[in-house]
Amino acid sequence: MDERLHQLRTAATHGGLVSAPASLPQGSPGTTSTIAAAGRIRRRGAWRVPRVLKVESAFGRVRLNLSRAVVEHPVVDIELHLGTGSARITVPRDAVVDIEGLKAGWKAPRYRTGRHSRPGGPTIRISGAVGMGRLKIRHARR
Repeated sequence: MDERLHQLRTAATHGGLVSAPASLPQGSPGTTSTIAAAGRIRRRGAWRVPRVLKVESAFGRVRLNLSRAVVEHPVVDIELHLGTGSARITVPRDAVVDIEGLKAGWKAPRYRTGRHSRPGGPTIRISGAVGMGRLKIRHARR
């Protein structure tokens, strides 16, 4: 670290500034993220989906729209922990959905496989527990 700091302090050109931090090891940023709230949780638009997404809501509605999201991983794990609220997840049109690890308390999850899916889409694995609410999963229309 001292060597790199010295390189940054004594750099005379822009190239010298760029080369010092470039040699640092790259981590895996954003592989796990947790969203927790007592109320409503909503993600839509162009948001970056982490490799593992943990969603915890005691009473509110959960709306996750992955249709325009940036999905960089071939497999995305969504771990739900819902109390009495409902959840709706919209997945990309070409996604494969796996709900084998999901435990539903009151009502069974509603999901129909996509009609127009193409090979090569991400796999979305949904696990966890849904208490008194209902989970609805659908594929994006376009």
